[in-house]
Amino acid sequence: MWLSDVARPEPRQPGTSPARNLARPERRVGCLGVAKETTEVEVDGRTVTVTNPSKVFFSARGETKLDLVNYYLAVGEGALRGVYERPTVLKRFPNGAEGDFFFQKRVPASRPEWLETVTVAFPSGRSAEELCPVDVAHLAWAANAGCLDLNPWAVRRADVDHPDELRIDLDPQPGVPFDAVRQVALEARQVLAERGGLVGWPKTSGSRGIHVNVRIQPRWDFLGVRRAALALAREVERRRPDLATSKWWKEERGDKVFIDYNQNARDRTVASVYSVRPNPEGRVSCPLEWDEVADVEPAQLTLATVPARYAERGDVGAGIDEVDHSLEGLLELAAEDEAKGLGDAPWPPNFAKQKGEPRRVQPSRARKPQP
Repeated sequence: MWLSDVARPEPRQPGTSPARNLARPERRVGCLGVAKETTEVEVDGRTVTVTNPSKVFFSARGETKLDLVNYYLAVGEGALRGVYERPTVLKRFPNGAEGDFFFQKRVPASRPEWLETVTVAFPSGRSAEELCPVDVAHLAWAANAGCLDLNPWAVRRADVDHPDELRIDLDPQPGVPFDAVRQVALEARQVLAERGGLVGWPKTSGSRGIHVNVRIQPRWDFLGVRRAALALAREVERRRPDLATSKWWKEERGDKVFIDYNQNARDRTVASVYSVRPNPEGRVSCPLEWDEVADVEPAQLTLATVPARYAERGDVGAGIDEVDHSLEGLLELAAEDEAKGLGDAPWPPNFAKQKGEPRRVQPSRARKPQP
């Protein structure tokens, strides 16, 4: 649903290459006589003004806000693929990766006329007009707003109630070595293949984990996709109980890799492909080929190194849109679990109590039954 009738150019599909040009910085004088340095970026036929381009955003090597914008121009087609026509939450770091941040679900009123938006509804019943990227200019605009990473919903603007992406978020608990994450990712790949021939596309999280995205047919609502994700998490846990857990409560996870099935609930977002994450090194949530997973070192994939990798190899995750898969195999697995008495698992605290959900109380605080 569009909330503006401003004329817009035809959106550009990922895969085309627009002309981009970075102009020289200028110093402009504001109303109080204070000089402000700005830079104008020409991309996709748009002019994006970058304010405070020399401000340091990443302390490890001293990269600036302008370096962040240039990064997104360098990997633009790949980064756009992850957010194209998706409602995208603004996660803003006005003082760089190590500063305070805030989430902004509603795009600001003072924005370029060409900026695309889409309206989405939240579990609370409220709604918001969120950013909806359709070209790389939108990414440059977001980077100038202090968005280090891009946080899209798993839906497209044509249908905001039926996800077209299953997200497997592997989150190691404190002290768990990264090799455990690698092994759990490879096990998840096996389960996907066995339960319907699904193909997952791995990427580093840019932090301590790995994400695996699966393009799916937009036939199921958020409840159905989350149900499939929970079934997958439990199956991986059964196969690798030494490494993996689907337990929602932290006190039950132990020293394992948590498979966060709740990332598939409505209004949950995950940093998308090529997102720069908020750490001093500017690590990137970088797409991988499966034969890289066993030895990948996330610390080597940063905004300083990924552009060269992208220029040399292209977007290794570009094939994700070639096939959309059915969830029927995973939903059959869910039905098998339910027939054995294994029902729903806890939801995040901001969701209303769900049908079939167990008591939403930390196990150590649950009232013990009277003898």
